[in-house]
Amino acid sequence: MDSDRRDDGLKRGSGKKTQRPKATDAEFGETIADGGHSPTEAETDTHGAIAKRGRGQPKFRRRAEARKDEVLDAALELFIEKGYASTRVEDIAAKAGISKGTVYLYFDSKEALMEGLIHRALTPIALNVVSTIDKMGVDPRMVFKAIGGMVATNLGDPKVFAVPALIMRESAQFPELAQMYRRDVIDKVLPVMRKLIAHQIELGRFRPVDPDLAIRSIVGPIIAHMAMAKVFGIVSEDGLNMDRMINQHIDILFNGLSAKPERKNG
Repeated sequence: MDSDRRDDGLKRGSGKKTQRPKATDAEFGETIADGGHSPTEAETDTHGAIAKRGRGQPKFRRRAEARKDEVLDAALELFIEKGYASTRVEDIAAKAGISKGTVYLYFDSKEALMEGLIHRALTPIALNVVSTIDKMGVDPRMVFKAIGGMVATNLGDPKVFAVPALIMRESAQFPELAQMYRRDVIDKVLPVMRKLIAHQIELGRFRPVDPDLAIRSIVGPIIAHMAMAKVFGIVSEDGLNMDRMINQHIDILFNGLSAKPERKNG
């Protein structure tokens, strides 16, 4: 079994965890500051002073969160540069300027690192989409415009766009990454969008279309627009004008979905 698989902290098929480096005193203090596990009596005897310093001081927790982001940044950069399979935990540690043991304080495997990237970059978008639908569900046009703008704006951030691009690139070899993305992002959004479209059909506002296919028609062009710009470098003459793209997309979409196509005056 190759080293990158061993770095995942779990030997596939054996169900046995590999031995990980022990955390140093400083690393132990970071765990306490990060709101990690409560120390045992033995740990308190050994690290009591460090634990006491970490407790009740928000600045340490802020530093721990910053360190966590530094680990994720290093992982993302190396996953893109070297590929998921070829990146080792010690490579990520070296990139972040920390020890391998410190990485394991925050993430117990490479898979956990990828999950952390999804949670940081994409899960908030999914939750915001759900919240937007709940708040604005009476006006589907405004909902889809808000969702389109939200998705496009967030995917315009290179660190955000890199995560789904990486998952699509690696999912053939590591299908568990795609399953993780589906669980933490897609499965949160699809049910509420499907319900919204089905409700509009029941009200007679939308034609009797297939809700699942309609969702693909709503989201697909936005992702394609981002891919054309970010991957292939194809942009319009005025640059990546997201507002114009979203407005045109919504206009085309609703003239196709509406039971009575909208007509502009004049």
